[in-house]
Amino acid sequence: MAIIAEEDTIVKPVLKILRAEGLDDLPLPQYMSEHAAGLDLYASNTEPITIAPGEIKLVPTGLFMEIPPGYEGQVRARSGLALRHGLMLPNAPGTIDADYRGELKVVLANCSREPYTIERGMRFAQLVINKVEHVEVCEVRELSGTARDTGGFGHTGC
Repeated sequence: MAIIAEEDTIVKPVLKILRAEGLDDLPLPQYMSEHAAGLDLYASNTEPITIAPGEIKLVPTGLFMEIPPGYEGQVRARSGLALRHGLMLPNAPGTIDADYRGELKVVLANCSREPYTIERGMRFAQLVINKVEHVEVCEVRELSGTARDTGGFGHTGC
């Protein structure tokens, strides 16, 4: 563990957020505990959105954001809604690139046997900001071998 002297400061990346008009009643994304990895997202729909079993719907947040270069946003399901109501993101995690400036909308699927309704102001998904690296793509004639080599999809017995 690194020890940081008092005069040293840790600079956090800044996530700039623009709210759509008429959404001042909704909180900005926020961490719900001291060590939470994700910022909770709130639904900005004006009418309830009911997602039938097996159905997929797009849920608006009313947020536009500027993710710092070198970072990405990952949208994930909230674990409690996934466990209790079968709400999942079919493209999980949904990726938001640093150069995207459109509204953040979340693709939600209902994998349960009961309809579920998203009400305005509900915490329904979470956003994790991660650092990303770009790589140089290089075509080769062969790859180095490993103990695993091409084994996949249960090759270790599970």
